[in-house]
Order: sequence, then structure tokens, then C-alpha cells
Amino acid sequence: MSRDSVHQPSISPSPLTRRWLAGLVGFVLFPTLFLFVDETEFVIVERFGRITAVYDQASQRGLHVKLPWPLETVRRFDRRLQLLSPAGREAFTRDRKNVTVEAYLCWKIADGQSTTLLDRPVVRFFQGLGNIDVAEARLGSRLQSILTEQIGRTELSELLNAAHSDAGPQEGQSPLEKVSDAIRREVEQRPDETASLKDRLGIEIVDVRVRRLNLPAGNMQAVFERMRSERQKIAERYRSAGLAENRMIRSHADRQSGELLAKANADAERIRGEGEAAAIHILNEAHSKDPDFAELLQTLEAYKQILNERTTLVLSGSNSLLKLLMRGVPVEAGTRAVPSIPDAEHPSNQQNSSANAKSEK
Repeated sequence: MSRDSVHQPSISPSPLTRRWLAGLVGFVLFPTLFLFVDETEFVIVERFGRITAVYDQASQRGLHVKLPWPLETVRRFDRRLQLLSPAGREAFTRDRKNVTVEAYLCWKIADGQSTTLLDRPVVRFFQGLGNIDVAEARLGSRLQSILTEQIGRTELSELLNAAHSDAGPQEGQSPLEKVSDAIRREVEQRPDETASLKDRLGIEIVDVRVRRLNLPAGNMQAVFERMRSERQKIAERYRSAGLAENRMIRSHADRQSGELLAKANADAERIRGEGEAAAIHILNEAHSKDPDFAELLQTLEAYKQILNERTTLVLSGSNSLLKLLMRGVPVEAGTRAVPSIPDAEHPSNQQNSSANAKSEK
């Protein structure tokens, strides 16, 4: 034993320090003595790696007492519904058509039903997968492989549920829904598996649906062109039918208008003929009452038509027009319409008066 060790005094904590240390340790460990189980979660309590308690029943929600950490540790798992929607992937249909398929999967940790501690679904989930991220990775790969197999067993026309672009949806369960049900059954348990996911890993599959079915980006332009050509054919068919209907309506209207015009023209000609016949009849009656007067009027009308300031007229002596100009209107023809001419103004009287004047001289 050295001299320094002999003479060095021993250092021990004071009672006040020990109380402070005990209070600090109690303050740190006291909250870990209590466990609160929320209604949205399952809880597993482990003691040195061995499961000692599982809280997965509705009656076990609330506050519980456990040993402080690190003697006992708590593991919490979300019991709510989980939605898994992996990215779409390309797949070939039975008729070798390339499509892009997207699906979603709803799952959750199954509710506890067994009375055995280690046979609870949440315990199987914890021992087989560990956490939610690992479970979704496993489920995603499983869903993608089963989805590819199911799409490869179905033709594209069945998936689209239409024989051609103008067909409507069929009645009853569609082929796409049948494919979704088949995918769900295989995700739960494949034919070569002896137990389901719920029995092996404590996972309950709630629903599986095909969310989107689309063509690959490389084929979309060709499909759009084909759809555009089909729509153009339909539009041309409608347009040609409209033009034929237009021509038929126009021809019918032209025929009706021609019939109406022909009837109107016939009525106009008939009315015009009746009017002319009536006028000729009236004129004939007027001429028959006084033929000389009628002849006089015709002669005067002829004068009006042929005589003007620049007219030079050469007539023979026996012409009736000249006779009328030279002799004037006969008294018999003009008594009804033409006033009598005074004797002094009549040409023959003027000639007689001049002759008498010469004889007197």
C-alpha cells in the first residue's frame, strides 16, 4: 500500500446527495411505470425480449401498470385501416396486348380473438414482419406479382368490358370486378400456401381493387390516332346522312314551289285571258253600235302613232287617211262624239264662199 493511498481521505456522497439522486431516478423511471393504450393501436409489452402482455381487445383500452424501462419495453402498432397503392406496372393480357395497371390494397392488423398470448394476430405480425413498412413492402411485391398473373389470364376486351368503342357497360358483375375479386383471394392465400396471411402474419385483407387501366405511353399516340379516325368515320357518316336529308328536303321544297308557281301562273293566265276576252267583247259591242265612229277613232289613233314633228308622210289620193285630212270628219260619223264644225270653218264652205266672192266680182 502506497503512502498516497494511506493518507488520501475516502469520499462518500452525503445524505442530501443520495436523496437528490434517488429523486432524479424516480422522476425518470416513474412515467415508465404506467402504460396508456389508445383505441387506435395495439400494444405489446416485452420483458427482456419475452412477450409478457398483449393489449389488443376493446376492453383493454386505457391505463395499465408495468415495470419501468429498461426492464419492460413497449411496442405500439396502428390498428386502423391501411391503404397501399403501389406504382403502376406494365403487363400483357391473354391476347398479348400491353397495358399499364394500377391497383390499391386495403389491409389492417387483425383484431385479437385467441385467448393464447402468443397466438394473437398482432403477435404474429410483430414476429413475422416487425413493423408497418416491412409489411407494406411484402404486400406490395405480392400484389404486383398476382396482379400481373391475373391480367395475363384475361383479354383486353374483357377488361374494358366492351366489344367496340360504341358498346355500353354490361349488366351484372363486370370482368374487371371479377379480376379484382380473384386478386384479393390470391393475396389472402395462394393455392400453393397452406395458411392465409391472417393465420401466418396476422394481416387481414379488407379490399383489393384495380384503380386504373391504361395503355403504355408509347402506344397512346397510336391508339389516339385510331380513336380519332373512328370518330371521323362516324362524323362523316352523320354528315353524309345530313347532306342526303338536306337534298331530299330541298328537292321536296323545290317541287312544292314549282307546283305552286305553275298553279299561280296558270291562274294568272286564265284571269288575264278572261279579262282580255271581256275587253274584246266590250270593244266589239261598242264597235257594233257605231262602226263609223269606231273607224274614226282607229284612224285618229293611227294619226297619233305615226305623226309627229319630224314625220314626212306620202299618201295616195285614194287613201282613207288622206281623205280624212282633206275632207275632215263626216257629219254622220262625228255626230255622237265630235262636235259639229261651224259652216264658216268647214273647208267645203270656205271653198263655196270663195267661189261666190269671185262670181260677184
